[in-house]
Amino acid sequence: MEIELKKEVRAVLVESLKSYYWNERDEEITNLGAELMLDFILKEIGPYIYNKGIEDSYDYMNERIEDLLGLQKRQR
Repeated sequence: MEIELKKEVRAVLVESLKSYYWNERDEEITNLGAELMLDFILKEIGPYIYNKGIEDSYDYMNERIEDLLGLQKRQR
């Protein structure tokens, strides 16, 4: 599965990577370099982050389901 980003989001992230390189490494990175870095992050690291989000959502929903069962009415 490939993580796809909207064009506007991708542009913001490319600028963020360029800013990071300038502020943290005192290096300038080109648009192409930042785009390639973003592609690498999305391909290699993104799935781990995505899966963690799925796991967290699953845990959260399971907790809410347990809460829901606690609302059951007592039967006579």
